[in-house]
Amino acid sequence: MKLIRLTDRIWYYPYEAERDRPNLGYIRGDQWSLAVDAGHSALHTGEFYRALNEAGLPLPEVTVLTHWHWDHTFGMHAVHGLCVSGERTKQHLIGFKEKLRAEGTEMFFAMHESIRREYASGQNVVVTLPDMVFTGELTMDLGGCSVRLFGTESPHTDDSTLVFVPEERVLFMGDAEGGVFPTWEKDPALCQKLADTVLPIDAGIVLESHWEPVSKPEFMRDLMEDAQA
Repeated sequence: MKLIRLTDRIWYYPYEAERDRPNLGYIRGDQWSLAVDAGHSALHTGEFYRALNEAGLPLPEVTVLTHWHWDHTFGMHAVHGLCVSGERTKQHLIGFKEKLRAEGTEMFFAMHESIRREYASGQNVVVTLPDMVFTGELTMDLGGCSVRLFGTESPHTDDSTLVFVPEERVLFMGDAEGGVFPTWEKDPALCQKLADTVLPIDAGIVLESHWEPVSKPEFMRDLMEDAQA
């Protein structure tokens, strides 16, 4: 699988449904680069990095987590550079790490077939914690390109972080628009709160973790249908 170029400064490594792998974003500044999400496992992260090398792009100095779920974070131990998340994301990871220690990896593998497929090669399940955390909002200057990180209420988890690149008008949503695992039910009130957050953002392209890029009007139309359900 190859990287897809989205704008002058943004690429993404495409999602895969079979192993429930999310899109992994990459933002290239003049001074340093940033990745969006750490991958489902070390195998996933390694494939992403090989694709970056093939494209002649440096490995990211910073990786931002959109939320705590395993397909976005369990590759963190193989990440180059530092990892950044919201404080709540870190707390969720601490809790799941303790749960794994108490109940073992079979508990994790039993959660979903996609997890068993991701770890079919026998690689270790490793949960690590982010190097840095923030609360509320954080803006990073990559050099000629800024990245805004901010928490939001969402129907998916209570720790969703959105990643907006104003100069490129690209908004990374993570799984914020999705339902609650494993039923995928969506609370209409939380969908509305998410819509209220996204509406004023000057984004031209919206990229969810398990879907292709769409225009903001298309994304908002789908989100409002959920809010009015």
